[in-house]
Amino acid sequence: MEMFWVFSRLALQGFGGVLAIAQRELVERQRWLSTAEFLELLAVSQVLPGPNVVNLSLMLGDRHFGWRGAVASVAGMLLLPMGVVLAAAALFGQWSEHPQVSGALRGMGAVAAGMVIATALKSVRGLRKHPLGLPVSLGYAALTVVLVGALRYPMVSVVLGLGGVAMAHVAWRLRRGGPT
Repeated sequence: MEMFWVFSRLALQGFGGVLAIAQRELVERQRWLSTAEFLELLAVSQVLPGPNVVNLSLMLGDRHFGWRGAVASVAGMLLLPMGVVLAAAALFGQWSEHPQVSGALRGMGAVAAGMVIATALKSVRGLRKHPLGLPVSLGYAALTVVLVGALRYPMVSVVLGLGGVAMAHVAWRLRRGGPT
């Protein structure tokens, strides 16, 4: 039951940017995961189809309480927020022509971008213990930003291509005995 309420609270706090809140809640508050474990689950959840945090909640729920925990955590992520979204959609249909509403939505986009940046900055701590080490990990991150953001490569190609290279690099490094 605690999983359901933690993930409900998490989901209701983080419309459009729940990842930063998820890290704070799961790592710092609940202490269900270390920063490194959070990053590992996040990496797997980003490769799987579907919303990243829902995938993460499913894996964490299963890890702690089996299939019941998985169901409780996913229900927590989806049930209450779905009601809020349905109500917001009904209201938006009536108020979408007002300039204040469109301005508020643009402002929420900036806040969501800030939350993504904050999560990235908080995640750097966990990369210090990563098998590739902090500089190489940041190099892969920078290359991803260039490929997707600047050169407009498709995300699927970057995840499969550069992600595959990074996974092979980690496997090679682990066979050799850890970070540089």
